[in-house]
Amino acid sequence: MTSLLKIAAMQPQLSPTEQKIAGYALAQPELLVQQSSSELAASIGVSQSSIVKFSQKLGFKGYADLRLSLSGAIGRQRDKERDVIHGDIELGDSHHVVMNKLLQSKAGAMQKTLDANNDDNLDLALDLVQRATRIQIAGVGASSLVAKDLGFKLMKLGRAVLVESDSHIQLANASTLTSDDLLIALSYSGASADIVNIARVAKSCGAATLAITGMMDNPLSKEADVVLHTVADEDQARSSSISARDAQFMVTDLLFILLTQVQPDAAEHIANSYKAVEAMKIR
Repeated sequence: MTSLLKIAAMQPQLSPTEQKIAGYALAQPELLVQQSSSELAASIGVSQSSIVKFSQKLGFKGYADLRLSLSGAIGRQRDKERDVIHGDIELGDSHHVVMNKLLQSKAGAMQKTLDANNDDNLDLALDLVQRATRIQIAGVGASSLVAKDLGFKLMKLGRAVLVESDSHIQLANASTLTSDDLLIALSYSGASADIVNIARVAKSCGAATLAITGMMDNPLSKEADVVLHTVADEDQARSSSISARDAQFMVTDLLFILLTQVQPDAAEHIANSYKAVEAMKIR
């Protein structure tokens, strides 16, 4: 995860002083990396100790490490942004411009989502899926579409999966889970009352919980054993939570591909699924 992405994700949870530093870092990162801690403190109107504490809160030893990390993040961002069309989709945009803006919004959400998830968390998520006797996948609204897609993929690997669109049925299914089972809960906001309640019920039954949600601390992430993050800029694509859904698909597709690598009989299960569908086509 880049330092810019981490600052943006943590910003709503920061103190007023820390938010001033974060806002400056996000608005003028190129200027920040050229400033000493005393110069930055004077520019923002905070103490030097606040700058150091802010850096440490982000996981760095001090301000020097933060500057170094930001410098690298700026360089990578410039590489990605080269020849990219930016901005919101507007009524007067041509079809070509709309296509390119939509593509960049989708690609940006997926790339930021990949950057937000480290190998350790992915390994933990894979371990939960591999050890589960049954897997329930819960999501409402647009997230329910992603849940169904992941459910079908896991079924191809021979997994016992519960996936329903109705939240009442999801809640009833969660109440049947045991300590041998896993709940995968999808919610970009992590604040959906239905999904949080389903996660709590699953947890009370002893089931493990994997949350696929946004980067900010939220009620769903607090109920989860493992959290995989999704990152999306909903201001860039307002219709039908497009970028949030794409970010979720990136995580679920990544999980599926990684499972095919670690599950010994994955290829056999997928081949059997393909043969069964082809047999139906012949009829």
